[in-house]
Amino acid sequence: MGLFTGRKGLVLGIANERSIAWAITENLHREGAEMGFTHMPDAGDRPKNQNKVAKLVDPIGSKFLLPMDVCNDDHINAVVAKAAETFGRIDFIVHSIAFAPPADLTGPTWACSRNGFKTAMEISAYSLLAVAGAARKQNVLSSDASILTLTYFGGEEVIPGYNLMGICKAALECSVRYLASELGPEGVRVNAISAGPVKTVSAMGVGDFDDMLKLYAGISPMRRNITADEVGRTAMAMLSNLTSGITGEILHVDCGFSVMGAPPADFFTPPAQST
Repeated sequence: MGLFTGRKGLVLGIANERSIAWAITENLHREGAEMGFTHMPDAGDRPKNQNKVAKLVDPIGSKFLLPMDVCNDDHINAVVAKAAETFGRIDFIVHSIAFAPPADLTGPTWACSRNGFKTAMEISAYSLLAVAGAARKQNVLSSDASILTLTYFGGEEVIPGYNLMGICKAALECSVRYLASELGPEGVRVNAISAGPVKTVSAMGVGDFDDMLKLYAGISPMRRNITADEVGRTAMAMLSNLTSGITGEILHVDCGFSVMGAPPADFFTPPAQST
């Protein structure tokens, strides 16, 4: 009997097998969770996004897979209604959704377009409020439900290349705290994991990502980068009743990078030359 046997939930934001949302899903599945999923809507007649996600979730017993455009309230409401129809109540929601138009993400924040800013904020931050709101209005959350989203240290401090997405993540983290305060009296917890850099589709849109990986490995106390599975295992714990006393938190899973006020001395030491 697993930690999540009898528990049911929604996972939003799987793009492919490298997605952190998929690493979370694998860990939840191993512990017995039943889940419904969403995919990005497909353009035209070819169900490319649907097929990509279905290939992953069908073998683990997905209860449903629906398209969801988080800029469309009808889509969000339909997904939550399907969860209510399928499960009655749900015990967890995983929100792993972020996007910024490339032209607005790669340049300095002062050059970001008004429409680009609105799009990035709506998808990356407001979508959490919209999903939580729909679940609350449709009374689908169980009395000890847990909502978890994914953020990044660039929402707290300046990370070169993260640019507009850092502003969005700051808004997302603030949303976590307000949602935690508002839903807490009903027993619902809301938290975020601030993961170190992992090579995902979204991450590859960030400038100089490979350099970021090297920086993290050189500065973090553990002298390495995290893995998607480490984030997945932590997420599983945060979604479970093992962490029933934790809400409104931004938990860093980054091998300690976020605690460092300055790089270690050996970061500046050139590697020894072989003779």
